Amino acid sequence: MNVIKENRATGQSRVIFGMPISLFWGYVAIAIFMTGDGIELAYLSRYLFDAGYGEKEISLVFTLYALTAAISSWLSGGISEIYGPKKIMLIGVVSWIVLHTTFVQFGITGNNYLLILLSYSLRGFAYPLFFYGFYVLVVQQTPAHRLASATGWIWSMFTIGYGITASFLSGITVPLYGFINTLWLSLAFAAVGGIIVFFCVKAPAQDTEKPLTLPPRQKFGEISKGITLIFEDVSISLALIMRILCNVTLFGFPIFMPILFTKEAGYTSEQWAWIWGIFFLVQPVTNVLWGIIGDRIGWIYQMRWFGFFGSAITTTAFCFLPLFFPGNMLVATFCALLLALTLTSFVPMGAIFPMLAPKHKGAAVSVQNLGGGLGNLIGPAIATFMFSLSFSMQSVVIAFSLLYLFGGVLTFFIRDPQPAAKEEHARASAEYHSEAP
Repeated sequence: MNVIKENRATGQSRVIFGMPISLFWGYVAIAIFMTGDGIELAYLSRYLFDAGYGEKEISLVFTLYALTAAISSWLSGGISEIYGPKKIMLIGVVSWIVLHTTFVQFGITGNNYLLILLSYSLRGFAYPLFFYGFYVLVVQQTPAHRLASATGWIWSMFTIGYGITASFLSGITVPLYGFINTLWLSLAFAAVGGIIVFFCVKAPAQDTEKPLTLPPRQKFGEISKGITLIFEDVSISLALIMRILCNVTLFGFPIFMPILFTKEAGYTSEQWAWIWGIFFLVQPVTNVLWGIIGDRIGWIYQMRWFGFFGSAITTTAFCFLPLFFPGNMLVATFCALLLALTLTSFVPMGAIFPMLAPKHKGAAVSVQNLGGGLGNLIGPAIATFMFSLSFSMQSVVIAFSLLYLFGGVLTFFIRDPQPAAKEEHARASAEYHSEAP
């Protein structure tokens, strides 16, 4: 167990198993809040369809939600650094509760499409304020050379809440209590997450000072850094491209892989659901492990060989091995585990951005968030474009693999911002003693 002593001068926390322990309850709050935020996903489109809305109307609901979430994700880093991440988190949770109440009471229950569209899309602004506000808080309070481990824990909590607990919980509550009652239940999870942050998460002292000391023009300039950094630093630009590419499979595969498995590879829909579920179930563990490993073997090294080059191999294997062994659950499950293992090795990406721009960490996190939002779109967009040109599903998979190879090549040209542990200890010690009486 590697324990780093807290540095009172810098406000950094002790780190145990990669987690800054002063923020333990914040991690818990993320898992709980994201459970509430994701509880409707498995059933909302089907509920709207049964309520009489067409595919275009339903698609517009989700498209506007994704758009507002992407905008909020980009802005959240900069405004969190200026106004304080804890304040932004609390604004996010209050906004989420108000908008979700409007969505359920007047949109869903009242069967009012305009209010459904408006309230749900505006709710997309709220959750990134909570989630990425905490992300900035972690960046502020974690020793730089342990940042990959700390951000790995963030994504583990996100996956536990949004990807696992929300899915299994809704699968239990919707059949028993109905969809609308399940939507009301999500309010409790969001509220509990907010209460934990309010009472149990301590914000750095500078959170209350920055809004008072920075003039409006400087505040706007800091927020706009989320865009200008891209053009000012080549490494930030390359990191943005890498961030966009790293999830191409994660969001591209659900578009067509269920069809390939059930129509061409001899699997049933239930078997596919199990395979894809295994893919997510292991990620809370692999996220943390890769964060800890990356802090030791090197962030860029890990993402190059295990992330990009590794995912190029596992992406291809996940498609073609089940085709060679049709209906074989052992082969498919093994491929799902390998894919999860390589995709989660991109965890250090969350540490690289703020370390590339240490004087503008919030803005750098905003650039990362922008890459994440664009990454959600590139996989489905490539698949849709190639299918429109009559390419096969296997061709799309090969294209994904080539993009990962391209991302791996880019890692040779990016500046390595990872601080050495000894250098970080020396810097922290120097700052502490310089302020000692």
